[in-house]
Amino acid sequence: MIKEFAVKEKLEIVTSLCEAKTAKQPGRTVFGEMLRIINSGKADGILAWHPDRLARNPIDGGQIIYLVDTGKINSLKFPTFWFENTPQGKFMLNIAFGQSKYFIDNLSENVKRGLRQKLRRGECPGRAPFGYLNDLKNHTMFIDKTKHKLVKRIFELYATGEYPLKVLAEKFNDLGLRTQSNSKLSVSVLQSILKNPFYSGVFKYNGELHEGKHEPMITKKLFDEVQTIMQNRGRPHKIKKHEYIFCSLMKCGSCGCYITAERQKGHVYYRCTKKIGTCEEKYIREEALAEQLKEVLQKVSLPDDLGEQMLAKLDNDAESNKQASSALVVALEGQITAIKGKMDKLLDSHLDSTIDKADYLTKKEKLLNQKMVAEGKLKEINNKGANWLEPMREFILSSCEAKKIARAGDLNEIRTFLKNVGSNFTVKGKKFEFLAKRGWRIFAEKTLYPTWLRD
Repeated sequence: MIKEFAVKEKLEIVTSLCEAKTAKQPGRTVFGEMLRIINSGKADGILAWHPDRLARNPIDGGQIIYLVDTGKINSLKFPTFWFENTPQGKFMLNIAFGQSKYFIDNLSENVKRGLRQKLRRGECPGRAPFGYLNDLKNHTMFIDKTKHKLVKRIFELYATGEYPLKVLAEKFNDLGLRTQSNSKLSVSVLQSILKNPFYSGVFKYNGELHEGKHEPMITKKLFDEVQTIMQNRGRPHKIKKHEYIFCSLMKCGSCGCYITAERQKGHVYYRCTKKIGTCEEKYIREEALAEQLKEVLQKVSLPDDLGEQMLAKLDNDAESNKQASSALVVALEGQITAIKGKMDKLLDSHLDSTIDKADYLTKKEKLLNQKMVAEGKLKEINNKGANWLEPMREFILSSCEAKKIARAGDLNEIRTFLKNVGSNFTVKGKKFEFLAKRGWRIFAEKTLYPTWLRD
């Protein structure tokens, strides 16, 4: 349209410039190039769509008017605005620049007000994190049903302390998990996911923690466990020359020294370190050791039908125990109400300028974390009933999962599972032995099942 206007007005165009930066702030490169062309005498006028395309700040607007005053600019042409090089024309041009400045400032304030209202409603501005999707119609975020289970599993596996970020990235890339740009997961992407509190139900905006209205993907407890693991791994540590999966897990059954490993002719062999003297124990190849460990997992596994019976019984017990938890529920609800009252008073103190912003943000984050912990306990009681029911449920599910882990043959998962079900791992006479933890002994020995199950 500008080119058509130039033809209509019979204007000679010296050069055409396209500025991508906003006119809100001075310092635009292309705008500066335009002024240099005018000062050099190669051009004596400017053709633009509207004065607000030239300047939305007083510095750039002042430069245009000064060049008009000094005669460097003889004419300004706009298809949508009339300008004449007269005192009245320059006055109107100045008003146009002022209106442009007012418009951009007012727009900025309206956007900020909209963001503040959005934050009060618990809605996180911007693009949804990985594993969530934006609801463009309602301007909210919801869980991506195709990815949320895998994202949640990332947190659960990392919280065990057995999976470095590199291993997790390879594992979930093999499962086909991809970013929104359809790229493979990198270590940095996983790290940003694990550090983002959004998945636990809160989010940070401009350094302030806000409670979100979106559905959390994980609990606050799991998120805190992940942060602890990540913080500990961030400390300096010795670089290991080799990574053998079962090192530091087992001890020699004869002398009590730790079992080490070495690679010979393409195979990994585990042996006693013999730190305290001569030991007669022989090497054991990793494949043979893995087969014994799979047998252990098979031993502590429950038949599927038996697991279903036990879970059904737990569901019945959970319902009856909800009534017994009512007193604790009332106490937690009172605690949550008290925290909300403290947060309201804290906000009033901040608005009245009796407390500075830094202290306000610190205390608000502390209270919000306390509120989330209390709400997590309340939700746990409402959903799970008595405290022993959920550990028992996890116990049964783990036992049912043991057979699948053994079949899959993932040595990292086998190691993690063994640490959950036993301790005092030893190798003696090329035979793996361990002490089953309390509760697991029933299933490991398979000699006795709970009375309520037999009934």
